[in-house]
Amino acid sequence: GLELSHCVGANSLGPAVPWRSGGPCKMKRVRTVFKPEQLARLEQEFLKQQYMVGTERVDLAATLHLTETQVKVWFQNRRIKWRKQSMEQKAAKLSQFGVMQPATADSTDIKDHEEDTVDVEL
Repeated sequence: GLELSHCVGANSLGPAVPWRSGGPCKMKRVRTVFKPEQLARLEQEFLKQQYMVGTERVDLAATLHLTETQVKVWFQNRRIKWRKQSMEQKAAKLSQFGVMQPATADSTDIKDHEEDTVDVEL
């Protein structure tokens, strides 16, 4: 389930900040820590297919004792990492041949997606 820490700001340096629900304080979700076995299986599945949907995702989540949302978010974040690595490899190959790669919309898109990385459960 969704684990939330106590109010941020109540006894800290800053004031309490309302969160999405407009509640009295900002609640911060505790980050999911995957077990090595879970990560190995998730990576194995990612090598087969970059998108996991429907009953496959439900079955994988049940097998790994995770929620479907945790699996979905892991795949979203892993695709972003994969795209970033692909762009870096492409840039490295081009630089090997002395080709300067101008800053493209693609590289900024990757950065924007990184900042938008979702690590929450709804």
